[in-house]
Amino acid sequence: MTKMPVTPLEIRRQLFHILLGIVLVCLLSHGILAARDLFWILAAGILVSWISTRRRLPIIGWFLDKFERKQVRPGKGVITYFIGVILALELFPRDIAYAAILVLAVGDGVSSLVGPFGHLKTKLSDKKLFEGTIAGAAFGGAAAMVFVTPFEAFVCAIIAMIFEAMEIRLNQKLLNDNVTVPLVAGTVILLLRNFLNGN
Repeated sequence: MTKMPVTPLEIRRQLFHILLGIVLVCLLSHGILAARDLFWILAAGILVSWISTRRRLPIIGWFLDKFERKQVRPGKGVITYFIGVILALELFPRDIAYAAILVLAVGDGVSSLVGPFGHLKTKLSDKKLFEGTIAGAAFGGAAAMVFVTPFEAFVCAIIAMIFEAMEIRLNQKLLNDNVTVPLVAGTVILLLRNFLNGN
């Protein structure tokens, strides 16, 4: 089985992916940033993305060169990331939302970095490896423990990482894991709480 390489671009992307989620959760949980502020950031990001398809913007162009994959819409990753974060904040209580965002940030980021370095190279899908999924669940669960119980944290991280590895399609289109991971993680915690509380 061939090794799936980790390029310098992918390392930069995943480190940014992890750092962005941690910073957002810190700012949100300390009241420095409000959920409504993310809507304006998302709107600005969509506008910048649209402009970047037509002309190169000085600072944004450099940033896209360093962190964006080629042949995708400029800024698509950050836009879908903010959509996932906003949905989590709107749909779940704050502690669950923050835990779900950390599973997205840390779990998803670590799974992409660790997977290709595993010894087994066991593929779960075209681009996902077993080792990466296990590492993502472990680190994502550890991060989520800051806001929820260890049981909730690790169950939600394991299930979210399984969904991330499955690469689910809807109408032949691959669902973006920046959106699905926090939604799955948050839903799992909510269901666990309702079940354990007898609701």
